[in-house]
Amino acid sequence: MNPALPEPTLPEELLLLALDPRRGRPYCRSRFLEYGVAGAVLAELELHGRIAEQRGRIRVISPQSPQDPLLAQVLGSLPAPDRSGLAGDVGAKRWIRRTGRYVEELCLEHLVGRAVLRRETHRLLGLLPCHRHPTADPALPAAVRERFTAAEAAGFPDRRSRTLAALVSATGLSGAVAQGGWRSRSTMRDLVRDEWTAYAVRQNVRQDKANRSGGGVGGGRDGGGGDD
Repeated sequence: MNPALPEPTLPEELLLLALDPRRGRPYCRSRFLEYGVAGAVLAELELHGRIAEQRGRIRVISPQSPQDPLLAQVLGSLPAPDRSGLAGDVGAKRWIRRTGRYVEELCLEHLVGRAVLRRETHRLLGLLPCHRHPTADPALPAAVRERFTAAEAAGFPDRRSRTLAALVSATGLSGAVAQGGWRSRSTMRDLVRDEWTAYAVRQNVRQDKANRSGGGVGGGRDGGGGDD
């Protein structure tokens, strides 16, 4: 990563990997990306030592506010730990499903405000607003992709790169992002089981797919499928 560029958070990295630089649309279903971004925020908070997971539930272990405003806002929204240390009745899968759209929007606004992305608004059938986020400054998205490719070539050697790879796979992006063919995608898919945030994302993705195949209401608005 270019030292002159600000260090992106995991949700920012996931978004920059997910969005087509020119068209500003995700390579996966939009709803799946929302789940992925919410999971990435939780993963970043865990890497900062603010939260942990216990039997599928989120546990706040340090309420100290992070410097990043998005992380601080999300941490502040979680119930404060009680005497047992549990953050109330907050399951990871449920939290990701409930807050994904809101968290993704906060992250997109942050990237637009930093002039990394720009926002274009179109109207579907002349009525419903639809936002796209093409690249405004290609430096950071290119650096994120280069770092991911290097980590992939090295077998995802550190916790952060493994977490991002797991989130990429759970969100349904590995086909568009991975450079190493089916072996690399298989490795990324296996990592999902080891990362609780990515596992909760994949649970939501699979629930949406089951709803769609069963004739129910699906969670995605556009884009492609996910990785299983």
